[in-house]
Amino acid sequence: MRSRTLTLTAAAGAALLASAVLPANASGLTRGAAAAGPAATQEGSVRAADLLAKVTSCSQISSGKYKTDDETSATVPVCGKNGAVFWKADMDIDCDGQRTSKCSESTDPWYQDDTAFHQSDGKPLRADTLPYVVVPSSSSIWNYGSAGIKGGGVVAVIYQNKVEYAVVGDTGPTKIIGEASYATAKALGIDPDPENGGTDSGVTYILFKNSQVSPIESHSAAVSLGDRLAQTFIRDN
Repeated sequence: MRSRTLTLTAAAGAALLASAVLPANASGLTRGAAAAGPAATQEGSVRAADLLAKVTSCSQISSGKYKTDDETSATVPVCGKNGAVFWKADMDIDCDGQRTSKCSESTDPWYQDDTAFHQSDGKPLRADTLPYVVVPSSSSIWNYGSAGIKGGGVVAVIYQNKVEYAVVGDTGPTKIIGEASYATAKALGIDPDPENGGTDSGVTYILFKNSQVSPIESHSAAVSLGDRLAQTFIRDN
C-alpha cells in the first residue's frame, strides 16, 4: 500500500542502463516449493497474442486517466470488456508485505510491511514468491470494487508474448497505475529489483471481474482459474 515519492525513472538513473533483464526459466505449469517463486513461463493454454487481440481498443470506464509515475502525464484509462477490465501501462515493483531477504527496508526505499489483502493465515502477502498486482485505491477516477474487482481476483499480466497469472494483492496511490509484485516481474523476465527494476511500458493487465482465488496465496489455483477465465474471455469478446 505504498505511495511512492520517488519514481522508477528518477530512482534508477544509470542503474537501469546497466541492469539486465532476467532470463526466462523453464516453461510449463509445474511449480516447486512456494519459497522458490514462480518460473518465467507461458502459463495456461491461452496465448498472449490471443488475449492481446481482444484488447486493441478501449471502452473507457474510468472517469479520468492515470499516471504511470509521479512526474508523467495522466494517459492511462481503465477499459471495460465483457467479464473483465484492463489497462496498458508500465510495471513498477511492489515489494511490500512479508519481510524477506529480497523485500525489506534494505532493498526497497518504499517498503511497507503490509499489503491490502492478506493470506488465509492472516499474514501479509509475500511479494517475492507470490505474483500479485497492485490496483489504484478507490477514488473519483475509478472504484475497483464497484467494477467487480476484489482482493484475490485473477489478473492475466502480459509482457513480450508471455502470460503470467497473478492475483489482486495490494492497493496503491489513487492517481498512479502500473505496479506488480517482485514475483510477477521475475516470472515475466522483467528486472524485479524494487528500487531500480521494472519496465517503462509494454505491460497489459487484464483483471477478470467477480473472480477470487482461494486461498489467495495459492499460485497454482490462480493459474487454474485464470486459464479458464481467459478461455471464457476469448470466447465472449
